Amino acid sequence: QVQLVESGGGLVQPGGSLRLSCAASGFTFSWYQVRWYRRAPGKERELVASITSGGSTVYADSVKGRFIISRDNAENMVYLQMNSLKPEDTAIYYCNVVIVFTDYWGQGTQVTVSS
Repeated sequence: QVQLVESGGGLVQPGGSLRLSCAASGFTFSWYQVRWYRRAPGKERELVASITSGGSTVYADSVKGRFIISRDNAENMVYLQMNSLKPEDTAIYYCNVVIVFTDYWGQGTQVTVSS
């Protein structure tokens, strides 16, 4: 079955960096676009970044220039390198893939940016 497992979240000071990982299994990973979303307290879910099977990337304006999404098809992994973190980046971050019109989600990883 499709599984997505996020890791790498934590507490970081403003201006710091974190690298999130998403381990995928149960499907042909290299075929599919993968997305990172986040949900901050009291806010709606936001698309942060996406990467196609061919490696093309798209970013939300709020993270452009600070975050980098990448993938390793040999290891079935997607990464989100987050730099220059701000308190408003505090959220639960989720990995997502859509397969045959079905959304699959990981359990999420908490990122807290605070001094």
